Amino acid sequence: MSAAALRARYLGDAVTTASPQQLLVMLYDRLALDLERGQTALVAGDREAASQQLQHAQEIVMELQGSLRVDVWEGGPRLAALYTWLLTELISANVKGDVRRIGDCRRIVEPLRDAWREAAASLATTSA
Repeated sequence: MSAAALRARYLGDAVTTASPQQLLVMLYDRLALDLERGQTALVAGDREAASQQLQHAQEIVMELQGSLRVDVWEGGPRLAALYTWLLTELISANVKGDVRRIGDCRRIVEPLRDAWREAAASLATTSA
């Protein structure tokens, strides 16, 4: 089996066996990575690579938005509004090649990712 196939299998197993909290953190981790890669590609002048990363980031935000149950948590409507803003900024950043907008998104996503990671770790410790 090739290294790529082994990696794909490992990632598939990780996603299949992950808790909902772990899946959320995985999505945020990948979103942050897509933003970083998109910004780097745009700065380097590679619009095609930047576009691919930003489109994937948009897909992740749409997944997060679609899975959010705003009626279960009082912060849900604010998070939904934030996801809408992120999606708008990512689309604009991609269309206009705007590095600043990507940076704005990163300044929101990275601390939010860290907070979700901390909450998931805390919940795992409490559950154990």
